[in-house]
Amino acid sequence: MKVLYFAWLRERVGMAEETVTPPEDVATVADLIEHLKTRSPAHAEALGDTRVVRCAVDQEHAQPGDSVRGASEVAFFPPVTGG
Repeated sequence: MKVLYFAWLRERVGMAEETVTPPEDVATVADLIEHLKTRSPAHAEALGDTRVVRCAVDQEHAQPGDSVRGASEVAFFPPVTGG
């Protein structure tokens, strides 16, 4: 799956996107975050506080318990406010 990082997450991870093949036990957004944290210290730092990280799975907003199985794209971004 393609994993996209936006705003300060991109800066902290050091890349805008990467392609990953998560292990079989990665079923949810929360599982994917835990898996990605093991990829590097930069990933662990960027995804360390999930209270300030939002996610979209195949361009639909997703919650930590939502499935990532079969997803082609998962995006991580900071909370967005409008005005």
